[in-house]
Amino acid sequence: MKFTCDRNILLKEIAIANEIIASKNAISILSNIYLEALDDALIIKATDMKVNFETKVPVDVKETGAITVYGDKFFGILNSIPDGEVEFDQQEAKITIKASVKKARWQLKSIASDKFPEFTASGSEFFEIPVKDFKEMIQETVFAVSDDETRYFMNGVFFEKTDDKFIMVATDGRRLAYISKEAQGIKDFQGIIIPPKILNIVMKRAGDEGMIGISVTDKTIFVQFGSYKLSSVLIEGQFPNYRRVIPEKQNFIFTVNRLEMLDALKRVSLLVEQKSHRVYLGVASGVVSVYCEENEIGNAREEIPCKYDGEEVSIALNYRYIEEPFKVMDSEEISIHFTEPNKAITITPVPEKDFFHIIMPMQLD
Repeated sequence: MKFTCDRNILLKEIAIANEIIASKNAISILSNIYLEALDDALIIKATDMKVNFETKVPVDVKETGAITVYGDKFFGILNSIPDGEVEFDQQEAKITIKASVKKARWQLKSIASDKFPEFTASGSEFFEIPVKDFKEMIQETVFAVSDDETRYFMNGVFFEKTDDKFIMVATDGRRLAYISKEAQGIKDFQGIIIPPKILNIVMKRAGDEGMIGISVTDKTIFVQFGSYKLSSVLIEGQFPNYRRVIPEKQNFIFTVNRLEMLDALKRVSLLVEQKSHRVYLGVASGVVSVYCEENEIGNAREEIPCKYDGEEVSIALNYRYIEEPFKVMDSEEISIHFTEPNKAITITPVPEKDFFHIIMPMQLD
């Protein structure tokens, strides 16, 4: 196998492939990236046996062939080479890499391509959704996924199509993130639980224009955009009935400037007790106080204006749980709906859109 290509084009794709790889063991085939030069294109594949990646880039093929190379070092070499053409020449069990603008070359040992796991990166019966909508759905939910492996059914984002809507939900048992998008003319499918890894790759690598293709089977999701083909094994198990925790009615509401609240949380959190992450919101007419309790280091308090006309109330929250949704929302103002200090609060943008966040308060003392 022998080919030349533009370093920047190849580096971008190898960076994605290297994100997929889970193993950093040089002798493991799962640490390797599959390369196949064919018809003036280079096919690139990577897998961790759960998430699969495939793409194709234009190259000048001198000799066709296929090989696998150690992804971590291959990426490091490409990253160190200046912009320009790069030549790759594979002979037997080694691949030689030469930079056109520097008198430098590297030789990497390789593993035969027939050792690379076979996988299907393309499904059937794809439906399409605007990539901008799909990325917004991921952004508004993926941060709320649980990292508790004993509750594995919460370790992913729930995705379903029902009643002419796509719905995404994530929860860790103490908070819930929900978003829906219109889905006219697309066949309903039962809810699936998608691991965050493939969703984070879509977030980082997909643009904001055009459509993204999705295919769902009993155990796998397939995603296609641009030249990329991704697939992931789904998480098995029963996702919690999220509809049961969505409050039907909440009696009180206060509205704050999103950036002012974020800044106040950032400053007060400097002295928050790091085990509990507890902050308090003291809500009174026209003002909300963001403060933490006295601890061995000290305490902090900041007041910011709000729109509220009701009795004074204090709510205790994990500051990360309120900070994270405020970060991903882009509205100037945010409303917080509540009934009692010990019952769930709902965070919505102003004006209300197609998403919301629910947080369970902590004990006040």
